[in-house]
Amino acid sequence: MVRESWEIATYEGGHLTIDLAAIRTNYAVIAARVAPARVAAVVKADAYGLGAVAVVQALVAEDCRDFFVAHLAEALELKPFLPADAHLYVLNGLPPGAEAACAAAGVLPVLNSWEQAMAWRDLAVRQQRRSPAVLQIDTCMSRLGLSPEDVARLGEVPAFFDQVEIKLVMSHLACADMPGALANQEQLARFEALAGLLPPAPRSLANSAGSFVGPAFHGDLVRAGLALYGAGPFEGMASLMQQAARLDARVIQVRTVQPGTGVGYGLTFTASRNTQIATVAVGYADGWPRRLGGRGAAYFKGVRLPIIGRVSMDSMTLDVTALANGALTPGDTVELIGPHQTLEDVAADADTITYEILTNLGRRYRRTYVGETVHPPLEVVA
Repeated sequence: MVRESWEIATYEGGHLTIDLAAIRTNYAVIAARVAPARVAAVVKADAYGLGAVAVVQALVAEDCRDFFVAHLAEALELKPFLPADAHLYVLNGLPPGAEAACAAAGVLPVLNSWEQAMAWRDLAVRQQRRSPAVLQIDTCMSRLGLSPEDVARLGEVPAFFDQVEIKLVMSHLACADMPGALANQEQLARFEALAGLLPPAPRSLANSAGSFVGPAFHGDLVRAGLALYGAGPFEGMASLMQQAARLDARVIQVRTVQPGTGVGYGLTFTASRNTQIATVAVGYADGWPRRLGGRGAAYFKGVRLPIIGRVSMDSMTLDVTALANGALTPGDTVELIGPHQTLEDVAADADTITYEILTNLGRRYRRTYVGETVHPPLEVVA
């Protein structure tokens, strides 16, 4: 079925439109920036909420062959949609007992601890074959990764590197969103020193933001995440990317309230004049932050419409007095993310980060993919 771009269905409260061509373009921008390093796509959390299957298929067409997820369950869901020459990595490694299932699926675990490394080695011994994996080194973030001491003693484990084939050595930058931070250079030095204790293997340190810190951080594989989806963790980066998501919300009701009338739970807003109010069918159950009450806004034909009162579970209210009477009616839509309000704008108003806004977008929206042909049953807009 062919539909007009940005058209909203009358059955859902909101419409999330994902531009796969923009995601492909963003991938190409990053790939050109970091060449000759390869670029992997981080598609965990359902591709940051935008639909991992559709995103993976679009990026495969862009010759991306490396994909990172957080959990083995995510990898098993995506595996059928990948070509035979693609690599699928599990960032969190494996829970105890999941090693055989991971190996059977041809998925690469990221070994983040001594226990994970030994469990993977034990599987290789039982199966009498060399098992490929990724090693992550903790270079200061204290989140995931082998400690420097554990990296050093891996070489003392008899035949470990004969049993475990290290396909990639990686670490993660703690301050990549602050390109000038001294910690970045310190982590790079630690990473190079520790990786040097291991057998030669491709190296990966940079995420989206890390690709902008400098060529020394690119290594052999850059793990692009947020930038693929059109946002950037620091000022100036987002302007180089194409926004990949648009969100519109349906108007349920429009009314005029008198001075002194309270609005919403707790009556946190009180009208000081005759105020035209629109109630729209998006709330915090749809991932729209409650904190935006009294701070955020929507847009209609370029006009900013402040959110007044608290954001409720399924709805919120806008001050639409700036519009002419009758300009906005039930069934119309207002822009929450789009050309007049970026992810960065929403995150700033909510006092959070773009990652949280994007990944929290709920499953109740009608979703439409534009810009590419994708695997059914995803709806395609010409």
